[in-house]
Amino acid sequence: MEPDHVSTTRAAYDATIDFFLEKIGTEITSEIEAPIDRALLAAFAETAAADGAGLVADLGCGPGRVAAFLAARGVNVIGFDLSPVMVATARESHPTIDFEVAELTSLPLENRSLAGAVSWYSIIHTPPDHLREIAAEFARVLAPDGLLLVALQAGAGESVHRSEVGVHQVSLTSFRHDPEAVAQALIAAGFDITARTIREPAAAHEPTPQAFLFAKRAR
Repeated sequence: MEPDHVSTTRAAYDATIDFFLEKIGTEITSEIEAPIDRALLAAFAETAAADGAGLVADLGCGPGRVAAFLAARGVNVIGFDLSPVMVATARESHPTIDFEVAELTSLPLENRSLAGAVSWYSIIHTPPDHLREIAAEFARVLAPDGLLLVALQAGAGESVHRSEVGVHQVSLTSFRHDPEAVAQALIAAGFDITARTIREPAAAHEPTPQAFLFAKRAR
């Protein structure tokens, strides 16, 4: 049986796809991502593309925003998301990229099969006590020296519950993770943290600081 936070998150995103697309869209944009956010994604793409044709995953891809950003910069990318409706939207929006339904803790990938991965706000619905489980799965699928970029809403691990999104009645809980707790989960799983960035809120939809961690899979 899957945890409650997985099933409720899937149901919420399946039900609110129209609202999500209206507010966020299917591409990385300056309306949603600050300049530093886009610069970090570009730095990841430059490194991933320079490393050759190794496969990179957009983990928790939603409608394929990050996957499309990476693919446009020469990265060989695949996307995974918990929500079948999100995956269907990603396939329609970006037909040249492969997208599959999968949970972050159970990715349909061989051990050490990825050259890199991006988790762009995909751990925000994961309770703090499940972070190490996700970090372990990231470590399993990344090859030695594989690069990981994680983005999150920074806090002290507190939860925020929403009972409605737009006109939809849902049950959706997000977590403002402590960046240090996320870093320690990655380190425990076998990653070396290579860079940390925390910026203050830059837009109306950002009530908290935003954190970004670069990590490399240890050999």
